[in-house]
Amino acid sequence: MARILVIDDNETMRMGVAHTAKRMGHLVEVAASGAEGVAKYKDKPADFVISDLKMSGMSGIEVIKEIRAVRADALIMIITGFGTVEDAVEAMKLGAFDFITKPFPPDVLRMKIQAALRFIEQQQIQEKLIRHNEILREEVEQRYTPNQTGGGELVGASEGIGQITEMIQRIAHTDSTVFIFGESGTGKELVARAIHRASRRREGPFIKVNCGALTESLLESELFGHEKGSFTNAHKRKLGRFELADGGTLFLDEIGDLSPAIQLKLLRVLQEREFERVGGEDTISVDVRIVSATHKDLNAEVQAGRFRHDLYYRLHIVPLILPPLRARLDDIPPLVEHFIEKLRARTGSGVRGVDEQALHQLKRYAWPGNVRELENVIEQSLVFARGEQIQRNDLPAHIGGGAGMGDLGQFNLRGDRALPDLLDDIEKQLILKAFDESNGVKTECARILGVKTSALYYKLEKYGIVSKS
Repeated sequence: MARILVIDDNETMRMGVAHTAKRMGHLVEVAASGAEGVAKYKDKPADFVISDLKMSGMSGIEVIKEIRAVRADALIMIITGFGTVEDAVEAMKLGAFDFITKPFPPDVLRMKIQAALRFIEQQQIQEKLIRHNEILREEVEQRYTPNQTGGGELVGASEGIGQITEMIQRIAHTDSTVFIFGESGTGKELVARAIHRASRRREGPFIKVNCGALTESLLESELFGHEKGSFTNAHKRKLGRFELADGGTLFLDEIGDLSPAIQLKLLRVLQEREFERVGGEDTISVDVRIVSATHKDLNAEVQAGRFRHDLYYRLHIVPLILPPLRARLDDIPPLVEHFIEKLRARTGSGVRGVDEQALHQLKRYAWPGNVRELENVIEQSLVFARGEQIQRNDLPAHIGGGAGMGDLGQFNLRGDRALPDLLDDIEKQLILKAFDESNGVKTECARILGVKTSALYYKLEKYGIVSKS
């Protein structure tokens, strides 16, 4: 059943078309003039518009222009009389879907309406395919991003992680908005995914947006989508993350970085569960659960006037605070085991565990980068390790290890060389070892050392090390 709007200043024709459409089982509205029809469409867009071409006042051509200004893909059929086919062709050029020439029997009208509704069904199927493809693309990108821990399970044995796990189970069975606070690298996305997997929305999509990684205009388009032609380079309609997450969970990471304008738009969506695409007039309703996260103190941001207090209270319904890794040191051993298992294949390592001295050193470190930093440290250690266990000497120097460079006794420490020269020697040895491990591939060498490729280029030139790529 579709909503059909019939616009015609001839009452007999108007009521006859309406009667045929109603007998087909559709909801029908009528308008006795072009202006009335446009007003009704603006108030509540119809699925299909049937309008006479020649009317007093606003003509059918003007109706097409006005309605398509409201909705660019509006479906409109023109009723034209004998001798005005040229005008009907002009209407088609302006975007009319079809035309029908008077006089016409009810059977022809029914056939035309059925053709239009089949077209609508095809559009809806295409929209669903586009949405499903976008969701699949998002899931693939998020799942297979290097060093992405977001797709796994919560790992740990501490009291803190136990409380988080219990909270997740309690939260998941509600539809309440969740706010996750934690330092960078504590696993906020991991927790958001765990909430989604344990919820009734588990069969729906989990869509992530990093609010701090995009400019205001790009973020608006990412969140709400845009219509074709709404701005430069908008060559086709784009579905926003809210649409993609319909029936599932939308994870808004780094929510504290939103601009005031986007904060206002987000507040409206949270209040009304509806929005418009950029450059569009259609109001889109969605059923989405919001999980947001930030490393910032949003309460302080509100007090400083940088974050809307009304949005804060909308987001802060169910708060969940993630403790930093330094506050749950008992989780380091199981996390280390987890990352060794996860990263062994990627690094080609035969390591099966970690020795006590190395583990002791890992527990002594403050972990400003939290779990994400621990994962990077384990990956680097697997590259340098030679035995079946990670030794203390395999750990990076800033952790208290040797970064895999071996015994420092090979360097002359008797005072006959300046410290900068000794440090250059150590740095060169580290680069040479990483260079060897990466088979001379600069991008991989830079990844092992944890530096930018551009910085590595400078060091390679400084020490006269020749690379393969």
